[in-house]
Amino acid sequence: MRKDPAAALKVALLGYGKMGKIIEQIAERHQIAVVEKYEDVRPLRAGPESEAALKDVPVLIDFSVPDAVFGNVEAAAALKKNLVIGTTGWHSRLEEVMRLAEKSGIGIVHGNNFSLGVHLFYKIVNYASGLIASFREYDPYIEEAHHQFKKDAPSGTALIIQDMVSGVYRRPVPVTSVRAGFIPGTHTLGFDSRVDTLTLSHCARSREGFAEGALIAARWIKGRSGVFGFGEVLDDLMQK
Repeated sequence: MRKDPAAALKVALLGYGKMGKIIEQIAERHQIAVVEKYEDVRPLRAGPESEAALKDVPVLIDFSVPDAVFGNVEAAAALKKNLVIGTTGWHSRLEEVMRLAEKSGIGIVHGNNFSLGVHLFYKIVNYASGLIASFREYDPYIEEAHHQFKKDAPSGTALIIQDMVSGVYRRPVPVTSVRAGFIPGTHTLGFDSRVDTLTLSHCARSREGFAEGALIAARWIKGRSGVFGFGEVLDDLMQK
């Protein structure tokens, strides 16, 4: 059955780097149409021009840079547009973003990682940590590796894993970061003892998995208000 282009959800991209281009390439399979793109040379600004360009666009997808995120949220709030934020490295301003969203009534989905596999990995990490923490012989550690262009280190995903495991062990868990080449993203949680090592790993083969998650979130957040983590989106979808 052919999909009706007129029925597609219309979105705009904030940032048109590698992730933005992948989202544009695969959007059609989700029956989503990318109709506007904003970049450093043409940032999103609230005003009549943006209002006209985004008239039929309910959701914006942000894969820009950390320093641009808050300004994008301000513009989205003024324009009454919902947001999916896949950019990392800005979460120190999460409380400000939440206040803006509440005041304006917009909906936001944010996440340090939009991969379905990573969120399943979180659940495995949580279970395994609780199991292995009963045995003091095993000492936990985290290793993560990404491409040379990733600006934040450790990654947001590694910090989430660190928080989960540290909460179980009630002490800090070390994280080692590598930035080299074109690695899409690898996260490993290890438990080391005198006699053996247990490891759990998630390795992204490409950025397409992150783009898929962002598009799933874009369809989910349409018509909603409030601020949600991507994990909450998946939990909701898995219950249906």
